[in-house]
Amino acid sequence: MAKSDHISETPATQFLRRHQVAFSVHPYAYEEKGGTAVSARELGVDEHAVIKTLVMQDEAARPLIVLMHGDCTVSTKELARQAGCKKIEPCAPAVAHRHSGFLVGGTSPFGTRKTMPMYVEKSILALETIYINGGKRGYLVGIAPQQLVRLLEPILVEVALKSC
Repeated sequence: MAKSDHISETPATQFLRRHQVAFSVHPYAYEEKGGTAVSARELGVDEHAVIKTLVMQDEAARPLIVLMHGDCTVSTKELARQAGCKKIEPCAPAVAHRHSGFLVGGTSPFGTRKTMPMYVEKSILALETIYINGGKRGYLVGIAPQQLVRLLEPILVEVALKSC
């Protein structure tokens, strides 16, 4: 690997290595507001297997993380119901950064600044491999979805909108 091709460690990849998780690295050309459609296209994978890491908050501004398929959206109303909250909404980018330690567009569920409740769309676990942010913009890691359960001890939910 040439020096210009070197990919630096992030808190997320350090976390994965510390927990002895096998993962593949997938850098790509990041596009502002491109989302999972761009990363899926750049990696040549199905957008359904690209997992979004969303920092949200409940009615008391307590943060939480939701992992969702790239081609789906979260029903915040259903998530609130399943989480036992009155309301859940996305955090503002600056607030999400403060909680996670990652910039929006580069948020990983691994190695976050704060430990937050983790919610995972149940159908993600049925995939063979998922591509999830590795801790910076334009950088995904490929892992077995069962590692999410082992590492993050998430609450499994069914809150996807769209036919996922």
